[in-house]
Amino acid sequence: MKELILKYGCNPNQKPSRVFIEDGELPIEILSGRPGYINLLDALNSWQLVKELREATAMPAAASFKHVSPAGAAVGLPLSDTLRKIYFVDDINFPLTPLANAYVRARGADRMCSFGDFCALSDTCDEATARLIKREVSDGVIAPDYTPEALEILRSKRNGAYNVIKIDPTYTPPTMERKQVFGITFEQARNEVKLDNPELFENIPTRNKTFTNEARRDLIIALITLKYTQSNSVCYAKDGQAIGIGAGQQSRIHCTRLAGTKADEWWLRQCPKVMELPFRNDLRRADRDTAISTYLSDEAEDILVDGAWQQLFSRRPEPLTNEERRAWISRNKDVALGSDAFFPFGDNIERAHKSGVQFIAQAGGSIRDDNVISTCNKHNIAMAFTGIRLFHH
Repeated sequence: MKELILKYGCNPNQKPSRVFIEDGELPIEILSGRPGYINLLDALNSWQLVKELREATAMPAAASFKHVSPAGAAVGLPLSDTLRKIYFVDDINFPLTPLANAYVRARGADRMCSFGDFCALSDTCDEATARLIKREVSDGVIAPDYTPEALEILRSKRNGAYNVIKIDPTYTPPTMERKQVFGITFEQARNEVKLDNPELFENIPTRNKTFTNEARRDLIIALITLKYTQSNSVCYAKDGQAIGIGAGQQSRIHCTRLAGTKADEWWLRQCPKVMELPFRNDLRRADRDTAISTYLSDEAEDILVDGAWQQLFSRRPEPLTNEERRAWISRNKDVALGSDAFFPFGDNIERAHKSGVQFIAQAGGSIRDDNVISTCNKHNIAMAFTGIRLFHH
């Protein structure tokens, strides 16, 4: 197949629409559903991310994409009881495979942003992973293959309308890539930089020069995630997964704040007071996600007033105070932080420190590198200058 006709482009008024390949055959096969323009952008970007994560870590990887940026990315480390609970998989009665663990982590890091996502799997989708995907509100999945049991499960999702894409894992695109904007063709060499290179962590200008093996792994995950995130972007990572991604911001500090807020919410979801919220038994997971996000925000009172809390909870929960919030966030340690370009000011480091960042990898090269280094030294943060910019547009 050389081309695939689409219903429409980014918007319904953008017709006609298609994807095609000039030489050879399309490396994808549609096994179910009818993916749209944005679905395929998400699918192809997310596939590159998980393929690269797999190669860099030798572990199964998964990603959750929305609007051509990841909401989450992870490798298949086992889940703690706490993570199983906050990711809403503590009720399942079947074993989780490494690929299933990767999917749960990627989908669970930012469940609000992953609602209606497109997910990517680095390995053959197995039955356990398919059963988990079927539970969630999602547009589709891309993987190199599917077991017969997994394919049957996924084809039954949304009455057969769920998008299931199989991609040839051996496909290698041309070195040069093109796209058109306003009738003008842009051409550049593909960004084929490898981010599992130990030399990335050799230029360490900070006083603290210690990077644990876990920190190096998490920084590699953060950097690979950023390689496929709309710039400007910053990624916080911990325990084998992205925990906060700030994408598409015009200012670096706004990337850092946005991603830090998401990382804080990921951590706050693990606070006992949040984990013990008395949800009604008939409340759906998506509604619980929304309620938790509101409970942790400045709008918490919206769901705690009479007439509102009864729709969500069996009893009115006590609000999480600012003191409780700060105390719990202060317990988050050993967080890794990657940036797709240099930090221009030390204010980014100050914000990152508030979310438990201990390890940083960034391009370096700012005229204010000395200020950024001194701020890291102030908080005993280890920072590496990679010399690599990872803008993605």
